[in-house]
Amino acid sequence: MAKYRVTIKKSAAKELEALPKKDLRRIIKRIQSLAENPRPPGSQKLSGKERYRIRQDDYRIVYSIEDKDSLIDIFKIGHRREIYHL
Repeated sequence: MAKYRVTIKKSAAKELEALPKKDLRRIIKRIQSLAENPRPPGSQKLSGKERYRIRQDDYRIVYSIEDKDSLIDIFKIGHRREIYHL
């Protein structure tokens, strides 16, 4: 399987910077793992959109996959109670 390139939108980067340090490392590791496997076990396609989400503890990472370009674009990172209010 080809390795995907991961990009993070500016708004998602700000959300990432605002996360508690204790959770930040695990979330970054989870994002990096998407480059190897963009559809890991536990990922779910969001209804009505061409986006997916994965869980990391109480946080969710919302992203899109472009298989043709081998690209993953991170749209939103946040706590599970806030994430789906896009």
